[in-house]
Amino acid sequence: MNFRQLAYGLLSYVPGAADALVGATGGTCSADYCYCVWLRHLVLARTGGMSGFPAVVAELGPGDSIGVGLAALISGAERYVALDAVPHARASRNLQIFDELVHLFRMRAPIPGLDRFPEMLIGLPSLDFPRDVLTDAHMERALAPERIAWLRQVVAGAVTSPCLEYHAPWNQVEERHAGSVDFLLSNAVMEHVNDLADAYRAVCRWLRPQGHASHQIDFRSHGLFAAWDGHWACPDWLWALFVGRRPYLLNREPLSTHLRLSEAAGLELGKLVTVTRAPVSRRLARRFRNLSPEDRVTCGAYLLARRA
Repeated sequence: MNFRQLAYGLLSYVPGAADALVGATGGTCSADYCYCVWLRHLVLARTGGMSGFPAVVAELGPGDSIGVGLAALISGAERYVALDAVPHARASRNLQIFDELVHLFRMRAPIPGLDRFPEMLIGLPSLDFPRDVLTDAHMERALAPERIAWLRQVVAGAVTSPCLEYHAPWNQVEERHAGSVDFLLSNAVMEHVNDLADAYRAVCRWLRPQGHASHQIDFRSHGLFAAWDGHWACPDWLWALFVGRRPYLLNREPLSTHLRLSEAAGLELGKLVTVTRAPVSRRLARRFRNLSPEDRVTCGAYLLARRA
């Protein structure tokens, strides 16, 4: 048991402390990480049936920067919409990451592997730069000096443009975004969402018909317990103390719940890749004792769905 995290949950009951306990999310403060996330989702979505390059990209839970969205814009997307639960991204960090991402794309750098970012969980058949979708002609247009200079001004806040939007909280996004998104992605986010049913309905609402949603989901305990499945062994009364009044922690839902709610929202499954691991916890909390054999061993998954 991670007693520090338990202490954070208890401290969140102190008036005014809950907001102060929302710190950095990690990951997206690195340009390499953002480059890796964007290209992995793009490649996996292509192998799952997504054709062409998405013009409008949205991201659920961008975290400490909007670097993944910047990678999408730099590589040719026309518009990016960031959707977060609480504000995290900082403009100064975004500008630094933007410059580093431009360099990576100009170099056609290979995609970082699981040796660099093992938390990605899902491997790729090839780590080469995906020239089949990001062709030389496509990248020449995307990296045109005048386009990159203009995008940099947008990121710096010197120019206002609808090509880049940031919304927090995400569930208050204006209705004008309904049916406008070609490709929505989340990376290690959906396991943190409190109201999953509402989230999947929102995803379906934002996507245009035949638009795709790409999710990497981590079902591990995120360091709260020594065992990767320790959160499923934690009784509800103790879990309530872990969560406290923090805006989010883990929803503890297994893969089958995500698949069911995604389908109920109107999304069709296009690709599913799972990562399995032998269970560690011997006795689960009462609410998790009927987990299916598949859920019990699934520690991670990649889910690609399409709006019908």
